[in-house]
Amino acid sequence: MLLLLNTYPLLVSEDLVFRSKETTMTGSVSVMVYSLSGLNRLTQENVEAAMAVVEETGLSRILVTDSAGLVLYDTRETGGAVGKYTFYSEIVQALEGNDAFSSSYRDGAFRSRASSPVLYQNRIIGAVYAYEYDTEQAALLEGLQTNLMRLSVGIALAVVLLSVLLSRMLTRKIGALLTAIRQVREGSYEHRTHIPGHDEIAQIGEEFNSLTDRLQTTEDLRRRFVSDASHELKTPLAAIRLLTDSILQTDNMDMATVRDFVTDIGSEAQRLSSITEDLLRLTRLDSGLVDKPKRVEVVPVLEQVMRMMSFLAQDKGTELTYQAEEGCAVMATRGEVHQVIYNLTDNAVKYSGSAGSIRVRLFREGGCVVLTVADNGPGIPEEDLPRVFERFYRVDKARSRAAGGTGLGLSIVQDTVHKRGGTVTATNAPGGGAVFTVRWPDAEGGREP
Repeated sequence: MLLLLNTYPLLVSEDLVFRSKETTMTGSVSVMVYSLSGLNRLTQENVEAAMAVVEETGLSRILVTDSAGLVLYDTRETGGAVGKYTFYSEIVQALEGNDAFSSSYRDGAFRSRASSPVLYQNRIIGAVYAYEYDTEQAALLEGLQTNLMRLSVGIALAVVLLSVLLSRMLTRKIGALLTAIRQVREGSYEHRTHIPGHDEIAQIGEEFNSLTDRLQTTEDLRRRFVSDASHELKTPLAAIRLLTDSILQTDNMDMATVRDFVTDIGSEAQRLSSITEDLLRLTRLDSGLVDKPKRVEVVPVLEQVMRMMSFLAQDKGTELTYQAEEGCAVMATRGEVHQVIYNLTDNAVKYSGSAGSIRVRLFREGGCVVLTVADNGPGIPEEDLPRVFERFYRVDKARSRAAGGTGLGLSIVQDTVHKRGGTVTATNAPGGGAVFTVRWPDAEGGREP
């Protein structure tokens, strides 16, 4: 760009000067030729007389020759060429009957030459030659060139300075971002970077902070999950160890006591197995290892679960009722639907207490299949409602363990429903008790994705 700035204007200016010189000198030579065209023969005397009436042209030198190239008139006062033969290329072209012009710029001056033949009755009787040595316009061109050079130097310095500043700013921003990436890579998920501005690097910094927030949240959940899982697995294992040590360290233990201890060991083993199965199920959901969904009629699955849970409800003295609307279908697997209904109903039976009442409803609403499981138990404290679906979270830990829960059932329900584009919420009923509501996208008339 700077090279173009320094060359193009100069070339254009030179061309304009050349054109101006050609027009001016050709016109001056034409005037002189016109003053000589009335002579039938050119001599030194009549040429001087004819040229005396020509106005001052400001040209550096004017020559007039006869048809043989003999100089008859020369404006140079010292070292003139009168009486000598000259064969400048322009004069030769004029004697051949052609107009000639040439101009060049060098050594701080424009050197321009023009010539034309002198005719008498269509016969060439001589030639007029004009030469101009112009330093004034050359000085203007040199001034333009100097100004352009200064402007170019100024622009170059500004560009270099701006490039250095931008490079430092860019390097500083990239360095801050790389430092943050290294710290997060080493496990410092709480680290954040602040990159000022609104450019792409600042936007990358904001996205990095957002990603780090998610990583920190995930890491916190992972640590809590590992801690909770370890604690949940440790409890039945500790009970099993305690019971087996009691059997091994007690001499002459009667068979009835041994049978009770073995029964307790079996219960703890069953609990350990339940926790392990729930953990594996959550792992599959987190990994996205789910079966391809199909159109599942929910009513038959609901009826099957109700038959299974009715015996457990009767043993606890709990009333279990349900209402189901025909034509409720979802895109999932039968096992997933069964798992959701079973977990919610089992959870309600466990915590509704004796003489409780559980109401299960299945219906269609607003393009969704809705399942509600309501009980008349103590409900859920308001501060615990946002966390009931967290893994291993229990509202009443002692009561939950006594009821045999693993703390993973509601998490499995939420993850299973979310995988199929649905939602699950927990609220408290106005009259008391908890209400769990599941909404699946209605698959009525739909196709398998």
